[in-house]
Amino acid sequence: MVQSLWDSSMGAKANTGLEALVYRSNLLGEDRRVCNWGGGNTSSKTIEVDFRGREVEVMWVKGSGSDLATMKAGNFTGLRLQDIGPLFERDEMPDEEMVAYLANCMIDAKHPRASIETLLHAFLPFKHVDHTHPDAIISLCCAHNGKDIAREIYGDRFVWVPYIRPGFTLSKMIAEGVLANPNAELVLMEKHGLVTWGETPEECYAQTISIINEAESYIERKVEENSLFGGLQNQPLAEEQRKAIAAAVMPLIRGAVSDDRKMILTFDDSDDVLKFVGGADSPELSRVGAACPDHLVHTKVVPLFIQWTPDMNDVEGLKAMLTEGISTYKEQYKAYFERNMHEGDVMFESAPRVLLIPGVGMINTGKSWVNSKLSGALYHRAIAVMRGATALGDFVSLSENESYNVEYWPLELYKLSLAPAEAEFSRKVAFITGGAGGIGSETARRLVSEGAHVVLADLNLEGAQKVAEEINAKYGENRAFAVKMDVTQEDQVSVAYAETARFYGGVDIIVNNAGLATSSPFAETSLKEWNLNISVLGTGYFLVAREAFKLMKEQNIGGSMVFIGSKNSIYAGKSASAYSSAKALEAHLARCIAAEGGEFGIRANTILPDAILQGSAIWNSGWRNERAAAYGIEPDQLEEYYRKRTTLLVNIYPSDIAEGVAFFASSKSEKTTGCMLTIDGGVPAAFTR
Repeated sequence: MVQSLWDSSMGAKANTGLEALVYRSNLLGEDRRVCNWGGGNTSSKTIEVDFRGREVEVMWVKGSGSDLATMKAGNFTGLRLQDIGPLFERDEMPDEEMVAYLANCMIDAKHPRASIETLLHAFLPFKHVDHTHPDAIISLCCAHNGKDIAREIYGDRFVWVPYIRPGFTLSKMIAEGVLANPNAELVLMEKHGLVTWGETPEECYAQTISIINEAESYIERKVEENSLFGGLQNQPLAEEQRKAIAAAVMPLIRGAVSDDRKMILTFDDSDDVLKFVGGADSPELSRVGAACPDHLVHTKVVPLFIQWTPDMNDVEGLKAMLTEGISTYKEQYKAYFERNMHEGDVMFESAPRVLLIPGVGMINTGKSWVNSKLSGALYHRAIAVMRGATALGDFVSLSENESYNVEYWPLELYKLSLAPAEAEFSRKVAFITGGAGGIGSETARRLVSEGAHVVLADLNLEGAQKVAEEINAKYGENRAFAVKMDVTQEDQVSVAYAETARFYGGVDIIVNNAGLATSSPFAETSLKEWNLNISVLGTGYFLVAREAFKLMKEQNIGGSMVFIGSKNSIYAGKSASAYSSAKALEAHLARCIAAEGGEFGIRANTILPDAILQGSAIWNSGWRNERAAAYGIEPDQLEEYYRKRTTLLVNIYPSDIAEGVAFFASSKSEKTTGCMLTIDGGVPAAFTR
């Protein structure tokens, strides 16, 4: 049952009309069983003093494009009710005309554009109105016999409104229905949602929760768990097996759904998902259509259900089914678009947003991790609705044309236009070794600043996690995550990439940066020292690049590898034969990858820095003392020594290297591969020749 979250002390603190509306709205949005992300709207009617000092009746209503759970006072729009009232006398009003009219009713032009359902609130003669999309109510409104069931639950206290897309006509129908029924306490909107009201904010909120729970209580008495979704036909695989399969197939899926623009993927094997994908009736149920407009905007009309039998344990067979299924889905979506399109419509991506695999779970797609999770969150709500609707009767959805008109509705497209423009690395995933260090962490920040999602791989897991936390606090949830990895251990490298595939769907950029350095005269260089350098800087770079290469080939959407070499890659450093040789190996390995990766769109380039002391674990170890001794100076003189030996008389910092990485990883160098870029301030001894 949905619980009331109202705190009387908090409600009392919200002592103005708008503050109380914000509090009530946030509570409704906090429980996604009550209101979908971005969906629903709330209002309050108050008396305000206008710019001329006169008291006017104002309705505060949710602005377009905001979310009830997180919105603040600035996300609401204030409109003069005396200007809106006369609209009730009209017979019709097109969307564009209504939007333009409401813009003239705003008490402040800086307020956000009013919700398309503003008139729903204005036409109802109540101080406080809630419009929500509760799972239980949508279940009722998506059952073929929903109106009859509603009569059993609510008697004559409800008004039933057939499905009409939000706008003037729907708003007037609701108001007329309520005015015609003196017993009305709620409005049920077919395939859409719930409208409730009250004379105080608390009364309005309490009524919303009470009405939802009446429906939920009735539904739960009807649910038979053993026969849900036709009964469990496919048992969930063991958790580790589910994760392994997801990691194995997600790069292939990512490539197949990334036509014009790359997508970020997420994996979900929650209990409700596993129960649904295992149901005997679920393949057919999933094809019925979207339960309500708010769902399909993020999930498309239907998901892609892969009818794979998990007990076959045939991952290659699953891959083949996914490839064929995604291709067929895209063809069917194009046909759906062409059947329903209006002049001037431009088709969205044709690939699925939700993929369902029996025994494994759900894979979602989106332009970011957040958007991918959002499509999944909305499908959780769809599952809950199908659970309730099938317990009551047959699940029915919006018709194909109704669905299209919502998906390509100009006012819905307007919401999308509010999103910020995508940056250079939007939709891309970068895997950075040595992510906790100076160059690695600075590179991560640089790429994320232009839209990337990053994986910070490091032996120093705590340090990498700290960097990830800083990035996520600044740029948003799960823009970065950390993984512990020793680049010299093949199994650890494979596991790290599997985690990356399961977390984001794949990888587009790798930064081979993990390192160490030792210094010894050649005659005193031990085999242990030699093997250490070759192991980390040679074998480690090989393993990281090889696993990325395989993953990028599976995705089939190209990729960029950037190796952090050294001036010593081409300059024979004094008393550094092991280090210099390993760095030379790195540079040549990158060229080899460039030669072989071209046909797959995989580029490989190398940056040759020198003396990056800031934030470096290497330079804060014995290497500083060793290099100082090699040059016959004190350790604290190294920065100045290195600056003076450059032709530009500058020191080099991690941010300088991060800029180089950003260049090689970006579209600016999309025709460059097998290249070496020196970022060393100009060390003549390391000039290429």
